[in-house]
Amino acid sequence: MLGENCLSWNVRGLNSRARRNVVRELVGQENISLLSLQETKLDDCSDVLIRETCGADFDFLFKPADNTRGGILLAWRRNAWSVTCPLIRSYSLTAKITMLQDDKTWWITCVYGPQTDQEKVLFLNELKQVRDACPGLWLIWGDFNLIYQAQDKNNQRLNRRMMHYFRQSIDELELQELHLKG
Repeated sequence: MLGENCLSWNVRGLNSRARRNVVRELVGQENISLLSLQETKLDDCSDVLIRETCGADFDFLFKPADNTRGGILLAWRRNAWSVTCPLIRSYSLTAKITMLQDDKTWWITCVYGPQTDQEKVLFLNELKQVRDACPGLWLIWGDFNLIYQAQDKNNQRLNRRMMHYFRQSIDELELQELHLKG
C-alpha cells in the first residue's frame, strides 16, 4: 500500500460530535485514505455522519452495533480505493478492495471481537468461514479482544486456553502480524 495511509482504531463510540471531530482531525492530519473504526456503538450510519467523521470524499460500509456493543465502520477515499463484494457477519465486515493507483485487489476484514469465551470461539470460527469465502490476498485488522502471547497483557490474568486457541487459529489461517506505526 505504498503511498496510502491507513488507520484501524477502536474509537469506543462515535455517538458524540467531539469524538467524530477527533477522528476527522486525525484523518486530515495524517492523510488517511482507508480506515476501520471498531466499537462505534452506533446502530445506524448516514452520509452526514461520514462527512462529519471522515470528510466529504469518503464512501463506507457499516456493521451496526448490538445495542451499545460493537459496531464496525470501514471508510475509504473514493479517489484512492474501490470496494465491492461486502460480507457482513456477526463479528466482522469484509469486502474486496482495489487500490486505484495500481489496480491491486485483495480482501479486507475489519473485526471487533467479543468479550465472552464462548463468543470468542464463535468469532474465530467465523474468521475461518470468511477466509474460505475470500480466496487470494487477505488483510484482517481491528480489535480482536484476544491475545496470543502473555507480553500483550498488562496484568497477570491470562486465559491460557483461549490464548492457545487464538494462536492455533492464527496458524490455521496462516496469518502474519504486521508491525505498524502508531
